[in-house]
Amino acid sequence: MAALTLLAAGCGDSDSKGSGGAEGTRLTVAALPLTDSAALYIARDRGLFKKEGLDVRIQPVQQSIQALPALSKGQVDVIASANYVTFLQAYEQGTLDVRILAEGVRTASHMMDVLVPKDSSIKSVADLKGKKVAVNILNNIQSLTLNAILDQRGAGRPAYRQIAFPQMGPALQKGQVDAVHAVEPFDSAIQSDLKARVLVDGGSAPVQSLPISGYVTTAQYAKKNPGTAAKFRRAIEAASKIAAGDPSAVRKELPKYTKVTAAQATSMGLPAYPSSTEASRLRRLTELMRKQGLLKKSLDPSSLIVE
Repeated sequence: MAALTLLAAGCGDSDSKGSGGAEGTRLTVAALPLTDSAALYIARDRGLFKKEGLDVRIQPVQQSIQALPALSKGQVDVIASANYVTFLQAYEQGTLDVRILAEGVRTASHMMDVLVPKDSSIKSVADLKGKKVAVNILNNIQSLTLNAILDQRGAGRPAYRQIAFPQMGPALQKGQVDAVHAVEPFDSAIQSDLKARVLVDGGSAPVQSLPISGYVTTAQYAKKNPGTAAKFRRAIEAASKIAAGDPSAVRKELPKYTKVTAAQATSMGLPAYPSSTEASRLRRLTELMRKQGLLKKSLDPSSLIVE
């Protein structure tokens, strides 16, 4: 796994980390090839990091959980598009003293969908009960949000199967699962390639505008590098403002770091890009996690936000 063998060179020199206690200007950021990471690439390509005096190096990974050991060891400084559920659980369990630098995305209509084959006998959410549904990581944001949608509609829950996003299409095509819960850009690709049918809008009530990912670091890094952390946050929030105000900026960026074509990017559903981090919205997520047993006790997210 790439994140576990990140280059130590470039992460340990004086330019990267500073010397004599001084803050450095170079950051290594692990990022997924998802729409969640768009602000990171906009900030890079529009010179927003350079404007803040930062040299940001991006390390692609396939799952944010892969980069967790590298973050804890200081091999990466920040994880972009970090799945909040994973990192909040790690914080509660004491395996990672996580801090949130900036929000990544919030749910929006059709930024992720439950898809079934075009000729599937599954016609409604009620038909999902007991069926095999692929999610990227078990007991995480996808099952959390889908369970909330199904509970509100009085439908039974499916049996989840862990399948990485890039393998969801083939798994659905081969009949290994009955449905897949895919995020963009995989969502649109599966619909296009397999003519798959949308069964559930994964960004619909009661999980609309729910924070699902962010830019996270460790408490140790945030404490040692408060100025650098603030500069990074400003650049990301400026890029998120661009993404929110001009979706075409995101659509133009996606083909640069994902396998999405320019044509596919024009029609895919995008998440919401917030330009600030709000503890009240994050509290919606932690309360939902608590309700479904993904957190053992209540957690106040305001204590984790780097100001």
